[in-house]
Amino acid sequence: MYKAVIFDLDGTLVNSLYDLADSVNRALEHYGLPTHPYEPYKYFVGNGRAKLIERAMGDAASDMALLNAVTEYYDEDYLIHCMDKTAPYDGIPELLSALIPKDIAICVLSNKPDEFVDKMLSKLFPGIKFTIAWGKKPQFAPKPDPGSIHALLSELEVDKSDCLYVGDSNVDVITARNAKLDFCGVLWGFRTAEELIGEGAKKLANSVDELKKVILNG
Repeated sequence: MYKAVIFDLDGTLVNSLYDLADSVNRALEHYGLPTHPYEPYKYFVGNGRAKLIERAMGDAASDMALLNAVTEYYDEDYLIHCMDKTAPYDGIPELLSALIPKDIAICVLSNKPDEFVDKMLSKLFPGIKFTIAWGKKPQFAPKPDPGSIHALLSELEVDKSDCLYVGDSNVDVITARNAKLDFCGVLWGFRTAEELIGEGAKKLANSVDELKKVILNG
């Protein structure tokens, strides 16, 4: 059994795709730029806010003044609308609640700006106490850089061999590999099994029950 689990947030614990896409699209529309359907946003997300906005803007992102303006509009909009449609995936609250009595540290590490993470977790997971929950902090590079993982593990005082990293994208596979952590990919998120396996994932969970077995049998 693992002593700690570090979860990605978007596409792993919560389906946030629609709110992310809606806020970016409103920012793009405000500045007269083309918007996108939801499906491409599955691939725009994953590397943090800056990359999300750059990918959505396309060639227009080369205009730094426009890029900054779109980003500022997105930040203000998403702060208001980040939980309009966002919800935990089925079974995730029950999984987290089952891990806590087993003294398994449950943590979140997201590339989403840090100011959004606590707000979302407290609203979407009332009554669940996360051991550590971090978004993108200014002192760390975004995932897949392992710096934030190393700092989180140091705070936890847990050996790498006792920690499992859980995510839904190639960024998460690379993050776990860079940090030398065991990894389990989830298949209910934004990306495909082919992507995760192609990046080197050895463990995949088709359901929350399968993920629970991986955590408890690790």
